[in-house]
Amino acid sequence: MALAAKLQLRQSQSLVMTPQLMQSIRLLQFTHTELEHFIDEEIERNPLLERAEPQDDAASDQAQKLDVEPQAAADGDWFENEAGWSAEAISEKLDTSLENLFPDDPGTSERLGPDLTAQWKSASGSGSSSSEGLDAGDMAASGITLRDHVGEQVALAFIDPVARLIAGELADGLDETGYVRADLAEIAARLGTDEVAVGEVLAVCQTFEPAGLFARDLAECLSLQLAVRDRLDPAMKALVANLELLARRDFQTLKRLCGVDEEDLLDMLAEIRALDPRPGMAFSGGASDAIVADVEVRAANDGSWTVELNAETLPRVLVDHIYFAQVSPHAKNQAEKDFLAECLQNANWLTRSLDQRAKTILKVASEIVRQQDAFLVHGVRQLKPLNLRTVADAIGMHESTVSRVTANKYMLTPRGVFELRYFFTASIAASGGGDAHSSEAVRDRIKQMIDEEKPVDVLSDDAIVDMLRESGVDIARRTVAKYREGMNIPSSVQRRREKRALASAGR
Repeated sequence: MALAAKLQLRQSQSLVMTPQLMQSIRLLQFTHTELEHFIDEEIERNPLLERAEPQDDAASDQAQKLDVEPQAAADGDWFENEAGWSAEAISEKLDTSLENLFPDDPGTSERLGPDLTAQWKSASGSGSSSSEGLDAGDMAASGITLRDHVGEQVALAFIDPVARLIAGELADGLDETGYVRADLAEIAARLGTDEVAVGEVLAVCQTFEPAGLFARDLAECLSLQLAVRDRLDPAMKALVANLELLARRDFQTLKRLCGVDEEDLLDMLAEIRALDPRPGMAFSGGASDAIVADVEVRAANDGSWTVELNAETLPRVLVDHIYFAQVSPHAKNQAEKDFLAECLQNANWLTRSLDQRAKTILKVASEIVRQQDAFLVHGVRQLKPLNLRTVADAIGMHESTVSRVTANKYMLTPRGVFELRYFFTASIAASGGGDAHSSEAVRDRIKQMIDEEKPVDVLSDDAIVDMLRESGVDIARRTVAKYREGMNIPSSVQRRREKRALASAGR
């Protein structure tokens, strides 16, 4: 059979991840802080982008409504007659459109539900720069570090250069909790000294403030703090040397080893709890970001819920068409024209992506509120089982889009601030064939049962299973144990020992 070359036409479809499409996907899952940082970088790179001022918001209110496109068609009319700058020519440079990212979006003019009032707050003033001043978190973040704090004490405690060098090596071996993780023999070999000298320097370093620094394990850390309080007597030494028994709540063995009665043991346990097992964490220097709710939910006068986007989480960016009109006629060559065209394309795409992101968050949050109305009225016991597909089908979007929107976003409700993912819980079947129960609601029931149990009637996992099944929840024992351990609740045996010890101390 002879080989021959021939031409064939083949038609196929494929999704091309263009840079614009990837950018829109990233914008969906950005937190407020990440989004602000990203926009600052884009404004620095693109001369046609600028932050919206309050007066700009007042002039473009209609463009920010939920059912109005942010980019009017007339925006491109003014440069249609410029050679090489027609709106059609620039639109041809676009790699793709937002319809490729949201192909199943039913439209922005749809109402979000007959029983729900959905509004979009005006975002005036949200474009203020974050560099106006330092808040308390920034000041805390720039405070003294553990290494600086220890270095000051090393300089005062040691005069001998060799001892100061050893202390510096020990300080370098501190982890963030204040423990020495370095091996003393290795430090001695590296510095050309003996291990005894390193141990002597370590003993001095262990007197530094706060007490507990330079400990090599938890027992030594607690012992150092107890020694400062003059409470490291033989009984307390025995207790600290047997922390594994304390973790197992084996109080009978501890009483025998320490030679004390129950009342003294309880006092010793109270002293242990008052100690700091991680003294170095006070100098971690990391300031936690305050949670800013992306969505606010309030009760309306008609009994429904008002869902609004938080203005503080809505960065407003404008495209500077005036500047574009001024510089475009002075483009000297095709490279400069291409650069300006790319800047205009990216700026328009970013503003449309931000607008679509806000609308998508609002639609997802509104559907969550509609699904979890009973939770907002009655509390966690009425939290319904919910998954991403249910919300995606209700609003006509893809499940992956809903997943990105709910990542690291928060909702302010009359019952507190919750992450959007909090409202998506697993389903636990009902024992009588009724409506399924939310796993979060079942956790709350288990916690309440254990909180209300009596010292003479501590509930085992099997007893909790029986009580839940009587109330209509079909749950397995291993699931109860998993939920209990997830809430850091000890087993029934450990709780019984602790309650008996507390009851004996109260007599």
